[in-house]
Amino acid sequence: MNRRQILAISLLITGISFGLSRETPELVSIRLAAISQEINPQVTEIASQVTVRIISDSGAGSGVIIQRAGQVYTVLTNHHVVADNPHNYSILTADGKTHQAKLGLSQFGKLDLALVQFSSLESYRVVEMGNSHKLSVGDGVFAAGFPNWHWINAKATENTRSWGLKAFRLTAGRVGMLPEKSFVEGYQLGYTNDIAEGMSGGPVLDSRGRLVGVNGRLKYPLAGIDVFMFVDGSMPSEGVFREMEGLSWGIPIERLQERVGWVEQISCTCGRNRVSGINSASKSIFIGQKPGFCRGGAPVSALWVFC
Repeated sequence: MNRRQILAISLLITGISFGLSRETPELVSIRLAAISQEINPQVTEIASQVTVRIISDSGAGSGVIIQRAGQVYTVLTNHHVVADNPHNYSILTADGKTHQAKLGLSQFGKLDLALVQFSSLESYRVVEMGNSHKLSVGDGVFAAGFPNWHWINAKATENTRSWGLKAFRLTAGRVGMLPEKSFVEGYQLGYTNDIAEGMSGGPVLDSRGRLVGVNGRLKYPLAGIDVFMFVDGSMPSEGVFREMEGLSWGIPIERLQERVGWVEQISCTCGRNRVSGINSASKSIFIGQKPGFCRGGAPVSALWVFC
């Protein structure tokens, strides 16, 4: 495959136009290296089915379906996607239908994660959970979501709010950095994939289409090095920062798994009591709409548990 063919495939996969601003030779080389690899058709299918668009009066973002409980679907997204409008949401699913949604859990502690729920009689695919602990620098990853803007040329953009599913984008890349410490809000997965405004909350998938992270931060943030403050308050060196700013950043799925009780290990707080007797399918995440009871007999029909 020659360079012209690689570039054509790259543009087809990512939907990037030649009019992107802040173009540098380094960024071009990163992009070509990141997206010249082939995307497994199975990953493409999975990504398009599990990724949703979250639309509110104040804006739009992305999310990923992580659980079904009867007719109730739970979508994982970023807290900053839903922070400005806590009430009115609609979810665009892979069949082109929109659903009224409600905020399930606005934030997991200080993590930039949130849960949104919608109800439907339709059957939608639920993403399989991956293991972000097993990721290594150089591993292939795929980032999905719905960009809010399409670049027509260097000076003109078009809002994709009315585009429906045509706005969906899937980009290929590789893990570029895995710091030992996470940044503020849980970010710890750096990858070469290009993501755009509106793809926040969308899934980062491994080579088998399993969820290993959540998009959230774009390359070359305007806030500069301040974005890369570690949870202990320390900052990276100037040299390391220069490497970090050239990557997109997501929250590893392990951050969610640390906060949410897995069925086989459930024993969490319900008010002042302990929750037990959870009735759920093996290895699904217990995050709502599952029956259980507090000791003392108080029923729990819809409980958000994070241990």
